[in-house]
Amino acid sequence: MSLSVLGDLNWFAVIVATIAYFALGALWYAEFAFGRAWQRSVGWDLNPPENAGPGIYVVPLATCFLATLATAMIGAASGTDNIMEGILLGLVVGIGVALPVMFVTGMFDMTKPAPTTFMAIGAGYHVVGLVLAGAILGLWR
Repeated sequence: MSLSVLGDLNWFAVIVATIAYFALGALWYAEFAFGRAWQRSVGWDLNPPENAGPGIYVVPLATCFLATLATAMIGAASGTDNIMEGILLGLVVGIGVALPVMFVTGMFDMTKPAPTTFMAIGAGYHVVGLVLAGAILGLWR
């Protein structure tokens, strides 16, 4: 694979998949879903830090874009060209990369009150988000 694959990507699909992945986070971390448990796991006592600026949204959006772009590049290189192959691609990237990274990070971050909860919620979000992104990318290849 070379960077020339960037020219072969459906950039509209990459942007839509990025937005879908990012928007999933709004639902995933909402209080009615995993938000309360996640906040407790990081020690926020159900109140986010008062000095949270735009970075609280910009950084996750940027990381969703990078993960989606990498998934799109792998999809283009592997010939992923339908929704089922996209879902499988998302599962492979999510379970093969995102889940282990979250678990290693959580395993050694003893500053959190509940590191296992933190890593399970985070890993689950990224696996489901990458499956969603993969499905969109595969559908619009």
